[in-house]
Amino acid sequence: MFVTASHPSHRDPLRVAIVGTGAIARVSHLPALTALAAGRPLEMVAAVDVDADSVEAFCAEGGIAHPYTDLDRMLAEQRPGLVTLATPPRFHRDQTVAALRAGAWVWCEKPPCPSLADFDAIEAAEGPEGEGPFAAIVFQQRFGSGPQHVRDLLARQALGRPLVAHCQTTWYRDEAYYSAPWRGRWSSEGGGPAMGHGIHQMDLLLDLLGPWSEIRAMAGRLVHEVETEDVSTALVRFESGAMATVVNSVLSPDEVSRIRIDCERATVELTHLYGHRNADWRITPAPGVPSDQAEAWQDFGTDVPSSHQAQLTGLLEDMRAGRRPRSSGADGRKSLELVTALYKAAFTGATVRAGDIGPGDPYYRALHGGATGWAPQPLEHGAEVTA
Repeated sequence: MFVTASHPSHRDPLRVAIVGTGAIARVSHLPALTALAAGRPLEMVAAVDVDADSVEAFCAEGGIAHPYTDLDRMLAEQRPGLVTLATPPRFHRDQTVAALRAGAWVWCEKPPCPSLADFDAIEAAEGPEGEGPFAAIVFQQRFGSGPQHVRDLLARQALGRPLVAHCQTTWYRDEAYYSAPWRGRWSSEGGGPAMGHGIHQMDLLLDLLGPWSEIRAMAGRLVHEVETEDVSTALVRFESGAMATVVNSVLSPDEVSRIRIDCERATVELTHLYGHRNADWRITPAPGVPSDQAEAWQDFGTDVPSSHQAQLTGLLEDMRAGRRPRSSGADGRKSLELVTALYKAAFTGATVRAGDIGPGDPYYRALHGGATGWAPQPLEHGAEVTA
């Protein structure tokens, strides 16, 4: 049973709760909410974490009145209108469904959840269209003035047809990073660099180029002793006919995040690391493009960096209007579907087409698909399980 979702008026404060009080909550969620609360009727009423000391310190630092160690109790007592999730992926499905059923909208940190099956269960728990509540994924790279400008240029075909694209997330993670016992494991980190790192750039690529049609891929475990991959490469064809290469790595000392799209009349390139501004985008016109057109393409408008705050601003507007926000439902699922298809293509050697992976497919319920050499190994008889 759903609790009826509330749509706060412009006078009533929106009650917000943060679940998970680790680094991403402290560095990204709390600052974004604090900044927006300065100009909007928004009140942070509670935070939740299984670590009592952590949540109490978080609330003290953030001026939040109610620390909790139990999500269900918080939802029942505080009845927030918005819940932001900054917890590990393995908890996202159950926590999101609990919040939705309590009438709260949800803003969930990436990776969304460990499988398409989990995502579909979340979508099934949402409220009706035109009302909500809905659950959106934190895909902040597609928000801000840069993506908005380029998306508009591509949508009206000012640059001509997109033809060739490159999507690169080449980062570096050393042995110390993987010393944490939950990292590099399917059940806790949700996947390797394709899922946990590269999904941001792949989401932005999809947001700019539209639906994909097929993918071929390879994955490797070249350095780190982990369950997941530490590098992957893929070839993606889009419904438009455009073709892209995708590289996701945690083996690259010269770290960079990059998207390049070669169109008929110009090349668009974004180069950054963890976030971008207008200055990180470059548009190079093809020979023969009139100079006045090329100059107009360079006008990105007021600089709005990609950020949690940029995405959250739009989400709050959608809440008050009672409309589905971006990166929720099918718009949020598409990136997880592409990542899932990448793993299936890499582990099976087959070409995977959009829409192929559904109930009954082993990759629908686990990104490793039970593949030999990639699926977690069963514990030996008598082995102990530790938390």
